[in-house]
Amino acid sequence: MKRILVFFTLMFGAFLCSFAQEKDVKITSPPISDQTQTCIDCHESINPGIVHDWRTSRHSYITPETALQKPSLERRISSDLITENLRSVTVGCYECHSLNASSHQDNFEHFDYNINVIVSPYDCKICHFIKVEQYSNSKKAHALDILQKNPMFHNLVDNITSVKEVKGNKIYQHEASETIKGETCYSCHGTTLKVQGTKIVANDFEAIEVPNLMGWPNQGVGRINPDGSLGACTACHPRHSFSIEIARKPYTCSQCHLQPDVPAWEVYKESKHGNIFLSKQHKWNWENVPWKAGIDLAAPTCATCHNSLLSTNDGEILVNRTHDFGERLWVRIFGVIYSHPQSKNAKTYLIKNKNDLPFPTTFVAELASDYLIDKTEQMRRQNEMKQVCQSCHSTDWVNGHFAQLDNTIIETDKMVLAATQLLQKAWDQKLANPQSPFDEAIEKKWIAQWLFYANSVRYGSAMGGPDYASFKNGWWELTKNLQEMQEIIELRIDSRIK
Repeated sequence: MKRILVFFTLMFGAFLCSFAQEKDVKITSPPISDQTQTCIDCHESINPGIVHDWRTSRHSYITPETALQKPSLERRISSDLITENLRSVTVGCYECHSLNASSHQDNFEHFDYNINVIVSPYDCKICHFIKVEQYSNSKKAHALDILQKNPMFHNLVDNITSVKEVKGNKIYQHEASETIKGETCYSCHGTTLKVQGTKIVANDFEAIEVPNLMGWPNQGVGRINPDGSLGACTACHPRHSFSIEIARKPYTCSQCHLQPDVPAWEVYKESKHGNIFLSKQHKWNWENVPWKAGIDLAAPTCATCHNSLLSTNDGEILVNRTHDFGERLWVRIFGVIYSHPQSKNAKTYLIKNKNDLPFPTTFVAELASDYLIDKTEQMRRQNEMKQVCQSCHSTDWVNGHFAQLDNTIIETDKMVLAATQLLQKAWDQKLANPQSPFDEAIEKKWIAQWLFYANSVRYGSAMGGPDYASFKNGWWELTKNLQEMQEIIELRIDSRIK
């Protein structure tokens, strides 16, 4: 008996030693630079959440050198710009916040280091060259410019966000403060980050002098950064974990893509895909690269259809990764004013229709074809999206779905045209002023027709959310809104006669 006890004691001890060694191996991480360690020593007390998020990130336990050795399909890094001093250390505080210092207006001296407040896409580009190049050519990157450089959109935003007051029988409009703008349209589209001198920031530990940033905080997708770059990678990959799991889940997209104008999140939740996601997501593999359809996930999320690298179980590529989120899209269902083929150039504010207005169509739905992709390119993109669908659905199911969507787009455009014709009638009879097309009651109903209701029907059709194609901001509202526009015209004509 004694020998048996001794034997098991020795075996248990060997197991503990082996476990300890294995554990040591697991917790041994690549070297952290001296500069980053200095940052951690301070900020672990001041901002423990930031440091903890970073410790959970892939950046904290892999070096660029190791990442570059991964097989090409698994590789998440894509650059020859990585300098030797960055290759063999983890991607830490200093490695991100010290890059391209001469280009950063927000660079400042911080405890003997030159630090940038903002980590911009140009900084991420050092390791993620292809992704940043793709994103920089996307509509998302130009989202702020699209609002500001298209005079019609700029007028619409000003009308929505302006502060109103009543004097006598009239409503007067005042330009909104930068705070209101930053928390409305510009929260998603982005702000311009400008440095205006410095300021003192104090906490329980110390007071330091930092750049005074206007338009900050903001993580809008078209943000213009102090180094001139466009966008914020952290809009989808939140700092400081930069999680691919978070970016792949639809909750991230739901920050901006929600009703009434872009009801993608609400439609997704209602759809069969959303039902499966909400029921089964805890069993999915959110980290795998490439993402294997049917193995790692059982239903698509936003990222699956719009930008992820997808493969079969044996590694055959279904679609390549892209950070231009419009690259697989053939039609713009978020119509302005009507649906239309995707634009050739992400700078959609350059578009001019035949009436010299900055819209992809005329008021009677004629396309500004010179600025839009042609039929061949539309079919190529649609076929690529079908590849995603056919990883789980039969060819006949997929073709039927896309045929339904095509018909829905045609019919909703007809409903928008009917509303536009009513608005034109109101303008012609001087019942509304076309010089400012977004401020009167009938004009706001016209905007709702294409910005809210037609879009809801199209999103409902595209993503399988039937209630959004019928009652919830769908056909019910399209028809009701049209009737109310007609009644406004009749009432004003009647009042004029009397």
